[in-house]
Parts: sequence; C-alpha cells; structure tokens
Amino acid sequence: MSKTILVVDDEKDIRTSLTGILEDEGYQVSTAANGVEALESVCQDLPDLVLLDIWMPGLDGLETLEKLKTLFSNLTVIMISGHGTIETAVRSTKLGAFDFIEKPLSLDKVLITVSNALQMCDLKVENEELKRVAGYEYELIGDGPSMVALREQVMRVAPTHASVLITGENGTGKELVARSIHNYSQRRNKPFIAVNCAAIPEELIENELFGYEKGAFAGALTQKKGKFDLADGGTLFLDEIGDISLATQAKVLRFLKESCFERLGGVRLVNADVRVVAATDTVLEDKVTSGRFREDLFYLLNVIPITVPPLREHKEDITVLVAHFVSQFYRREGREPKLLLPEALELLLQHDWPGNVRELKNIVERIIIMTPAKMISAVDIADIFGDRNGVSSSPSSHDHLGAVGTLRGAREEFERDFIIQKLEENDWNISRTAEIIELERSNLHRKIKSYRIDVKK
Repeated sequence: MSKTILVVDDEKDIRTSLTGILEDEGYQVSTAANGVEALESVCQDLPDLVLLDIWMPGLDGLETLEKLKTLFSNLTVIMISGHGTIETAVRSTKLGAFDFIEKPLSLDKVLITVSNALQMCDLKVENEELKRVAGYEYELIGDGPSMVALREQVMRVAPTHASVLITGENGTGKELVARSIHNYSQRRNKPFIAVNCAAIPEELIENELFGYEKGAFAGALTQKKGKFDLADGGTLFLDEIGDISLATQAKVLRFLKESCFERLGGVRLVNADVRVVAATDTVLEDKVTSGRFREDLFYLLNVIPITVPPLREHKEDITVLVAHFVSQFYRREGREPKLLLPEALELLLQHDWPGNVRELKNIVERIIIMTPAKMISAVDIADIFGDRNGVSSSPSSHDHLGAVGTLRGAREEFERDFIIQKLEENDWNISRTAEIIELERSNLHRKIKSYRIDVKK
C-alpha cells in the first residue's frame, strides 16, 4: 500500500507542483491551503507524512505543527519555508518537526527528505513491534498457583530499586524472571546486562564487571568499560553469583553500598546507577557458613528473595508453555505451523522434567523439527523420549496401546485401527494411504512399525 502525504501551503502553485512530483513517485497526496484545513484533514484521514509551510495567513505553520503534535504525537512533519531562519528551524525541531526545507524548493531534496522521513517512520513502527514481541518473550507463562504467586512477586518488586536474589534449579527460568523485573520497572528503556559469572574465568571476572584503564596491564592499550558501566541507568543481572571470588565479592559489596567503583588500574571513582539482580542454583547460606561467600554481601543481595519453582511442581502449566514455545518457534523460523494432539500433550505431562522449562522448550523444538507430519501424536513424542517415560520405542503387539482403560490408550488404539482400515481400503499401498490421510510417507512407516502392524504384501 502506497504512503499518504498531506501537502499544506497557501500557494496553489506549490501545492500543485509538490502533488505532481510526489504522485509520480507513487505516493497518495492530499492538499490543504491553510492550518485549519490541515487539522481537519488530518483528523479525518491520518496521513503518513505532512509537508507543512510555515508562513500562512491565520493559523501559521508553527502553530499548526504544535496542534498536530498535541493531537498525534507520532505524526511525522517536514516544515517548508521561504523565509527560514535558524531560530525558526530550531523552534520547529523543538516542536517535533522531522526536518526543515527552505524555498525555493529543490525537488530532489524534497524527495530525499520525504524518503528519509518515511523510512524513519517504518523503523519506529518496527522498533515498537520488536519491543512488543520482546516484552512478550519475557512474560512468565503459567496459570498455576506457583506461577501466579511468582508473577505477583515480580510485579510488586519491579517498580522499586531494591536488590533481588533469585534462586532455583538449573533451567527454571531465573534469567527470565530477572528480565521480567527489568521489563516492568522504571528502567525498562535502559540496558539490561546479563553476566554468567560461572562462565568467566576467575582471573577475568573483575575486569569483565568493572573494566580497566589504559595501561592497567600489558595489552591494555585502551580503556575498557565493564558491565557496571554498560548497565548505567538499567539492570545488571549476575547469574551464578556464588561462583565469584572473595576479592570480586568485596568490590560488588562496595558498589551496592556506595553506587561507585574503580576500574582496574584506575584511581578515580566511577559512579553508576545500576540495579543489581543476582541468581544462583546453590544454597548461598551454606557458602556463607563455609566462608566461601561474604555474609554482608549475601544480606545486601537478598533484600528481596524470589524462588522459581521447578517444572515438576507446576505441571499444570505444561500445556500453555508448549503452546507458547510452539508460537515462539514459528515466529522465529517462519515455518508452517504444526499441532500437538492431546495424547502427545498428555505424554509430555507424564515426564519428570529434570531440566525444567529449558528442557521442555528444547524438546518441543526438537519434536517440531524432527516430526515430518503436521499433526504430532503420542508416538512422535515417544520416539523423542525413548524409554524415559516408560513408553517403548518398539512396543509389543499389545503394549503399544498404553495402559488399559486410559484415554491415551484408547486414542492410540483408535489410531492403529484407523491406519489398518485405510491400508485395507487402499490395498495396503503405503504411499497412497499416506497421501489420503495427509501424512508423510516416512511418518506413516514409523507408525506402522511402532504399532507393529503387519503390512500385507
């Protein structure tokens, strides 16, 4: 769809010439002879861009610009004038104009400025969409009691500046909780910097967090800002905080107390406004007792303790988590959607998930990628899990139906009988049967093998 432009000028010749050149470029153009007409036109049909003359009788361009920006703050406006001054250009910019073009108009400059302005509009829209999607990615998914309580904790603590210590097993989503806290805080438009303390060698962690000055050591040819510098105004997430050395703990402690630090090799204190959110999968109190973690640092980090529950304690959320991961996968990959059948979801509910939400996400993506059919059944899930859920990948002629009397068993029995019926109707031609039931031939072969169906020759 072509972009719409409103040309506002009291000179008819200018309106006519601008309309002609813009329409030749494929734009849809409407015109207004004064500020009042411009306001009425914009209120009736909001354009993508406005070209607005400054010197007009009655309501002049600057007054019109101010009113337009009050009504439609995101509207892009380019000012044009035959009596432009630096003061007028500055005032236009302060009122929100994108650019300022002087008369006599250079048509080439007009087209370039219009193109740049519309590209900037597109980038703003794209940026807002990315922010919206990113915000959705950091939502805590689940309707069970433990997840509802977790979200309530996040919403209570997010608007404050208090330090937070997040605990929980590997894969439970501690970083997701930290990002959610940042996303709902007043710092949401500032950086979120994540550091995995366990992944950085002990001799480098201090440099990584606090940076260094030029000449601090051999090879330090320039100053390097650390993570505390980069997170200024935002949030610093210190994952696996229990793995940092006592020396580094002392510097983190000083920052939490004074909001300042020194770079390695420096003598100047650097101030930074950073909210620290830390996480660990270990019991820090035990490390405090054994002398491996400073007690004073523990209490400063543990102002707001948050525990993320393991997935086995909120299995009721697995169905909605799966739907979220499937949607997330297709948004990222742009592939044709697939559907997990109820019996497939039921099998996922039976798993203990020692790797927690991270394991579930990885398994869902593996199932989507490795299953050729559009409909993912319990057999497909069993192939992925092997024997870990008590589902054999090569069941006996009776065991393939699952537990007698269960819903899953009934569904599997129906699927087996359905496949046999369709094979019989098609003279046991596997290719034709696969086409009729809309199943990939390789997937039908796997189901035949899994159900131990004796294919007649």
